[in-house]
Amino acid sequence: MTIAHWDDAENPADPPARICAAMSGGVDSSVAAALLRDRGFDVIGVTMNLFALPGAVCASEELRSCCGASARRDAGAVAAALGIPFFVADFRRTFERAVIGDFVAEYRLGRTPNPCLRCNQFVKFGPLLRRASRLGATGIATGHYARVDRDGVTGRWRLLKGVDSDKDQSYFLYPLTQAELARTLFPVGGLRKTEVRALAARFGLPVAQKPESQEICFIPDDDYGRFLRERIPEAFKPGLIVDGAGKAVGRHEGILNYTIGQRKGLGIAAPRPLYVTAIDVERNAIVVGTNESLFRKRLIVDGLHWVAVEGLAGPREAAVKIRYRHAEAPAFLHPENGGKILVEFKAPQRAVTPGQAAVFYDGDIVLGGGTIETACD
Repeated sequence: MTIAHWDDAENPADPPARICAAMSGGVDSSVAAALLRDRGFDVIGVTMNLFALPGAVCASEELRSCCGASARRDAGAVAAALGIPFFVADFRRTFERAVIGDFVAEYRLGRTPNPCLRCNQFVKFGPLLRRASRLGATGIATGHYARVDRDGVTGRWRLLKGVDSDKDQSYFLYPLTQAELARTLFPVGGLRKTEVRALAARFGLPVAQKPESQEICFIPDDDYGRFLRERIPEAFKPGLIVDGAGKAVGRHEGILNYTIGQRKGLGIAAPRPLYVTAIDVERNAIVVGTNESLFRKRLIVDGLHWVAVEGLAGPREAAVKIRYRHAEAPAFLHPENGGKILVEFKAPQRAVTPGQAAVFYDGDIVLGGGTIETACD
C-alpha cells in the first residue's frame, strides 16, 4: 500500500489513517510530527532505541547524540506536547550488527565507512516500516531534508534533494528501495532550517532551541580511535609511515587512527605539509604525500543501488558527490563488469576515500549511488 505524498497531501481525498513519525528528540523530526498532526494525519511517535551510552555521558548537558537516553526523553516530551501516542522501538541488536559491527569491520580493512548510510539502509526504514505496519500505520515519516515524488513516465518513486541546500540529506538516503520510498514522507524536505526552527517555536515544542546532533551518534566524543581500540585492540599494531616511493618517514600506532586526506597527528617534520594519501592494510603502512598527490580523476564504485533509474545500459553524465560535504562534481558514469561503475570526473577530486559513498545526481534527482571501492589516477 502506498501513501499520499507531501505534494499531494494539502487536501488528500483519502488520507492515510495512521503514520508513524520517527522522532529522534531533535527539532527536525519534532516539527515533522507536528506538521503531520496539523495536516490531519493520525500520528504515532516512535523513537528507536539503538544503543546504550554510559550513564554519565547521557547525563551530560553537552551531549549532542541523537540516540541516547536524553534524546528519548526529549522525543517523549514533544509527543506529549503534541498530544500523540508515543512508543520506543528496541532495535539495539539490529543496530549493533548492521551499523556498529560494519563500522568496526570497515576500519579494520583500512576503509572509512559512513554509519549514517548503514543506519538508514538497515535500521531506520525497513525495520521501522515493519514495526509501523504492526501498529496499523500505512507508512512512516522522518525529519530528513529530502523529498519524494513519482515519475509520471516511468512510474518509479524518485528521491530528490531537500529545498535547503545547506541541510540536504539525500546523500544519506540513496539506498532506500522503491517500496520504502512509496511509504515514506519527508515533511520538512520542502522547508529551510530557519523555517523549521520558526515552526518549532510556533508549535511551542520543548526542543525548539535544541542544538544540532553530531554526525556519529554512538561516538559522542568524536574519538574514533578510542572507540575502535576498545572494540578491537589487537588491530592497533605499530607500523611505518612511508612516502609515495616507499621510503619510511615516520611511525604510526595503528592504521585505524587514520583516514585519507588527514594531516593532523602524523608527527612528521617535513618542508611541505604532508597528508595521508593511502592506507596499506597488507603492509600495515600509512602512505603520505603532498596535497597535490591527493587528487584523483577516476574511481570505482561497487554495491550499486539505483533509485530514479533501473540501471545504466551505457555511459551517462551526472553530478557526483564523494562524501556528504563534498561539492557535486560533473562526471561520466561508465558501466563496468561485475555490476560496478567507473566514475570519470571532468576535473580531479581531492581525497577520494574507499568506504565512503559516491552518489549520482541529475539536478535535484538522485539517480543512485554505491560505495567507493578504489581511486584511480
